[in-house]
Amino acid sequence: MKPELMIEELHEIARQLGVTIRYDRGDFEGGYCILKDQKLLLVNRRLLPARKASVLATAMSEIGLENVFVKPAIREFIEDEVAKADRSFR
Repeated sequence: MKPELMIEELHEIARQLGVTIRYDRGDFEGGYCILKDQKLLLVNRRLLPARKASVLATAMSEIGLENVFVKPAIREFIEDEVAKADRSFR
């Protein structure tokens, strides 16, 4: 699946979970946080689409996807990105 389509799917999941996604510039890649009781997923707007999708997927795993339907291809992408992130921290 193309990164742009993956991003659209991840945006829909975030919407279902009540998570706001913001794209800003800065010296960061992105991640999940809670700001004044608002669930927020921040992504660097300067990243390439494939990296944006990766950041979104990794953050989604932190939020928890137990209460929302996730298409199998999207779930597999999220699991793969989390595994990649785990390997890079070792």
